[in-house]
Amino acid sequence: MTHSNNDQTQWQFIYKLGGMASIGAVLVGILEIVITFLPGGNTVQETVSDWFMLFQQNWFMGLRDLGLLNIMLDAFALLIFFALYFAHRESPYQPHAALAAIVSFLGVGVFLATNRAFPMLALSQQYAAATTDAQRAAIEAAGQSMLSVGQSHTPGTFLGFFLVEAAGVLISCVMLRAKIFSKANAYTGIIGFALLSVFEILSSFVAGLSAVMMGFAMIGGILSMAWYILVARRLFQLGRA
Repeated sequence: MTHSNNDQTQWQFIYKLGGMASIGAVLVGILEIVITFLPGGNTVQETVSDWFMLFQQNWFMGLRDLGLLNIMLDAFALLIFFALYFAHRESPYQPHAALAAIVSFLGVGVFLATNRAFPMLALSQQYAAATTDAQRAAIEAAGQSMLSVGQSHTPGTFLGFFLVEAAGVLISCVMLRAKIFSKANAYTGIIGFALLSVFEILSSFVAGLSAVMMGFAMIGGILSMAWYILVARRLFQLGRA
């Protein structure tokens, strides 16, 4: 009996942790929206020198533009998908929930492995301290190499983003079938993460569709935030059960 009670307590803790992570994901999304509307929040850097200048003028914005908030979001995603797997551990769709968790973990791992925000910050400091054109040229070449791998919404970062979004679609399909979460929660996730996946494909591989891409990103982002809120609500309910 004691063992069963301990298991119950552990599961409740996991649910509550997942719920708090979901709220954290919403706050990160709100922070991203706020920053976007601040001066310089939507500026595009065209060259490596532009990136170095941004880091020198505002290191936080440089880190943000190279995925700092996405690192935070991925950290929350690990906890969320772990909690969602536990929520479905006794359902017939437990293997599918496990697959969604594995795919999300792979996506987070790929994104963290390809993120170059902090290395670019270090390079910007070296660039500022460089005293010769040869030194600056070498640092610019290193920076260009970093950007080819780690600049957000490009082929270099596509796989990390896409895997997490695909995991969101998959776990939302599990929600729809298992009925532990509401249909609204399931459909919000299916549509929202599907739109974000389309945005990721277009932004990474198709040029000249910025208005269309932003439409997918805006709607998908709003729906994904609604999904996190609904997930948090249900996980907190399960944590009290």
